[in-house]
Amino acid sequence: MPRSARLDAPGTLHHVIIRGIEKRRIVNDDQDREIFVDRLEQLSVDLKTPVYAWALMTNHAHLLIRSGPEGLPSFMRKLLTGYAINYNRRHHRHGHLFQNRYKSIVCEEDTYFKELVRYIHLNPLRADLVESMQKLDWYRWCGHSVIVGRRKRSWQERDYVLKWFGVKKKEAVSNYRNFVKKGVALGKQPNLTGGGLIRSAGGWSEVKALRRMGDRQVSDERILGTGDFVEQITQQIDLERKCRLIGADRVEKAKKLLKEKCEAQSISKEALKGGSRTGDVSKVRCELALELVKECGLTYSESARQLGVCTSAIAKIIKRKQNKSN
Repeated sequence: MPRSARLDAPGTLHHVIIRGIEKRRIVNDDQDREIFVDRLEQLSVDLKTPVYAWALMTNHAHLLIRSGPEGLPSFMRKLLTGYAINYNRRHHRHGHLFQNRYKSIVCEEDTYFKELVRYIHLNPLRADLVESMQKLDWYRWCGHSVIVGRRKRSWQERDYVLKWFGVKKKEAVSNYRNFVKKGVALGKQPNLTGGGLIRSAGGWSEVKALRRMGDRQVSDERILGTGDFVEQITQQIDLERKCRLIGADRVEKAKKLLKEKCEAQSISKEALKGGSRTGDVSKVRCELALELVKECGLTYSESARQLGVCTSAIAKIIKRKQNKSN
């Protein structure tokens, strides 16, 4: 069965789950952990990707992050590839360290933000890496210690998280910690580790209740959120993909036009793109510049890339044409 395409756009909130291949360890010691967290810090800052919650476990990790301008795939590729190379070098091993595909769930912020922060930060306690809430408050390899003010990590979005729990910082910290503490009794909460209708509705019984009332919610396994949110996200992503496809189609059309024009005029593409100023070549280049912009709908910069000239050269050609027409 083919994998579903990832859903992503700048500003999208993701719960990301990273697992070691065949459930093996992804960290062996505190130096590994420090390297992973340092890399997370560097990329969060460099790629403008906010990190709200995180927990580095023995054979997996959880992140609650907002996709930056370069997108989630770019961020995760740089995080995991760089770390895996370092890990393999340190421990004299070869091959994959992580499962081939990390799991990412697009999350409805208003409904699930607080729940996901709590769920992720309770991971070390649920896995018995720490014995109590008091120990969790000081645990180095989880974002909880930063939120409660026991540790400082300037790259972690502490203030944004605390705004969900109160206006005054001291009160917000207290409310946050109490909220996390109440989550201990909730157990593993598998509904927060995936998407789809059953998880979003809170269980199969809730889904059946919705259906009895005639409420047919739209769902997607890649999204944790209400039907309205699912529709909003999928429509947004579909629109962006269509725009990218339209752009790709235009480039293909331009390449075909360029090839046909060169063949018709017995001019090589190398001469056209090589900056030759001989009469025929220069004339064909000007004609193509106009056609790429006017007929293919390419931008000046993309037209320049196709013709091997600078953007200003395309602008001058278009301006000369407009002046002649006036």
